[in-house]
Amino acid sequence: MHKRTFLARILAAVSGFVVAVTASTASAQEWPAKPIRIIVSFAPGGLTDTIARALQARLQEGFGQPVVIENRPGAGGTLAEGLLAKAPADGYTILLSADSVPANPHLMQNLPYDTFKDLMPVSLLARIPLVMLVNPSVPAATVREFVTYAKTGGVKASYGSPGIGTSNHLYFEVFKDLTSIELPHVAYKGGGPAMTDLMGGHIQTLLISSTLAVPQVVGGKVKALAVTSDKRIAQLPNVPTFAEAGFPDFKPQQWTGLFVPAGTPPAIVARIHGEFAKALKAPDVVTRLNDLNAEPVMSTQADFAGHLRRENQTLGRLIKARGITAQ
Repeated sequence: MHKRTFLARILAAVSGFVVAVTASTASAQEWPAKPIRIIVSFAPGGLTDTIARALQARLQEGFGQPVVIENRPGAGGTLAEGLLAKAPADGYTILLSADSVPANPHLMQNLPYDTFKDLMPVSLLARIPLVMLVNPSVPAATVREFVTYAKTGGVKASYGSPGIGTSNHLYFEVFKDLTSIELPHVAYKGGGPAMTDLMGGHIQTLLISSTLAVPQVVGGKVKALAVTSDKRIAQLPNVPTFAEAGFPDFKPQQWTGLFVPAGTPPAIVARIHGEFAKALKAPDVVTRLNDLNAEPVMSTQADFAGHLRRENQTLGRLIKARGITAQ
């Protein structure tokens, strides 16, 4: 009797599991049944927003549903991250954010969510190299010459960034550690104002995305010393990589990544990953990303999660050592 009861319980448990898996699979096959919302953590017209809009039409084709882009800028991306963390884990809310995600837990006090428990990383989408720029009056044509210039006694040089805690700011602090130079930081409210002051000579150097840098370099308004990509970029063929300039360990790049709420069913996550991968290969999307100097990337979930953890640890040590807090 006891043996029959035990076997009956095992059979019931297995049957329940099969029913649950079948229901989950059926649900995933029916998904999506309504419009999908993509939250963009930065303002309209920015790089992350531009990438989202380049993908929008292709995603609508793939999903067979409207894809609505909702810009929620503010607080270094944490406003958008918080909205995603509170959203239902049903695949209908997706976040496109940037390289601020792994730094935010160290920069922001009392976040109302846990970055690594409430946000599920899906994939990297694109990488954008950074360019080290200097004002034309700076007597340096190479990175090493700039380091020598910065170390010269009496030189009142400073560097700018789009804001405290931005990747541009943090990566320049990494560069300072790497080269043992000390330059004061001037924070701006965006890359545009920082670029304007660099051209005006109010700051002497800037580490900025190639998207913003290329037009000003080509126009002769600033000088480019090096790019952080693995190879030279087509629009600036005469500008070396940092590795070519003698700094092989300095190769940070800005990136855009894809997130969903933690707990989203694996079959739905796989569908989202697949549709974004297809959209990134569309000829019009490839052309648009090339115009932005953005390299399309689709990583596995595990690779993206590992990337976030490593950046969280590296930037966390830097933020703590430098006493950096967000604006």
